[in-house]
Amino acid sequence: MVGAGVLSLPFAMSELGWGPGVAVLVVSWVVTLYTLWQMVEMHEIVPGKRFDRYHELGQHAFGEKLGLWIVVPQQLIVEVGVDIVYMVTGGKSLQKVHNLVCKEPCKDIKLTYFIMIFASCHFVLSQLPNFNSISMVSLAAAVMSLSYSTIAWTTSIHKGVQPDVQYGYKATTTAGTVFNFFSGLGDVAFAYAGHNVVLEIQATIPSTPENPSKKPMWKGVIVAYIVVALCYFPVALIGFWMFGNAVEDNILLSLAKPTWLIVTANMFVVVHVIGSYQIYAMPVFDMLETVLVKKLHCTPGLPLRLIARSLYVAFTMFVAITFPFFGGLLGFFGGFAFAPTTYFLPCVMWLSIVKPKRFGLSWTINWICIILGVCLMVLSPIGGLRQIILQAKTYKFYN
Repeated sequence: MVGAGVLSLPFAMSELGWGPGVAVLVVSWVVTLYTLWQMVEMHEIVPGKRFDRYHELGQHAFGEKLGLWIVVPQQLIVEVGVDIVYMVTGGKSLQKVHNLVCKEPCKDIKLTYFIMIFASCHFVLSQLPNFNSISMVSLAAAVMSLSYSTIAWTTSIHKGVQPDVQYGYKATTTAGTVFNFFSGLGDVAFAYAGHNVVLEIQATIPSTPENPSKKPMWKGVIVAYIVVALCYFPVALIGFWMFGNAVEDNILLSLAKPTWLIVTANMFVVVHVIGSYQIYAMPVFDMLETVLVKKLHCTPGLPLRLIARSLYVAFTMFVAITFPFFGGLLGFFGGFAFAPTTYFLPCVMWLSIVKPKRFGLSWTINWICIILGVCLMVLSPIGGLRQIILQAKTYKFYN
């Protein structure tokens, strides 16, 4: 649950401001916990049947064909988008480690090469067959995310409030402030990403009529969201408090000392995004191989897995090398892809399947979430795309 998006939360606060920033963080936490509860409940809403994939639930809610067209493109954009961002994150963290450890005189190595180094391990890990086979990688990623989040806010406290710190909006024009605000909304949305793989994870839990899988799954979700709060809120609020609007789009890039601790934190980030990349890649591999076998009549087996998965890793690496803009990518993907699948698509499914009483409490809450989610989906990509365009103006591609 705790993704690398946590590192951008202080930057998101600088774009949103104190009041709106805190409000967006709290509302996002509450809304996404509610929609996650809905997905856990809907996993076995039909007696004797389990919806083990997001698109299967979509097909039940909207019909066989329409369900696929609504859910699968959104889910693919989320999962591929996260993997691209994690490629950039891994590469930037490795570059930061190199710059901190390597003293002068030291050869400057471009970000492109660090992204390629990070990608190299995924050509191997992507050959692991399923979710259960990456459980140790996932555990290591979870431990790392807790560790670097803690290092981020404790080191910020140790560094103290910076001289001449400013909490106002950084943009000099009204238009710039508004677009940055939109991008900040997307940064926050990106941090809440567990919905896209929650059904696949719940599918690994045994279920009986006496002890349905939703009971242990919901306990896991509660623990996860407590941990999310303990990571997200201190990093966001303390990071912004200490650095103000001068904070980097990755809080660890704003921290330089103590060197050994920041190096450790960045290596934790690398280990974490290695695991998280695989978590989000697994459903894509599943869809990709299913299409190749069923539609194109390819022979299932090791050669198919090797070629298909390696091409996917190469594709995400290529896009990450082309557009290595962490903040802009978060804002764009956070709104364009994460808002539907995280904030309001579960609510639409709930209204379609459960059919709560019109104007009742459940009906009203779901419509509020849908309206907030749609606003987020429309506004955030505008800010994120503008940020990518501005950064691309001064960036030399494949330099």
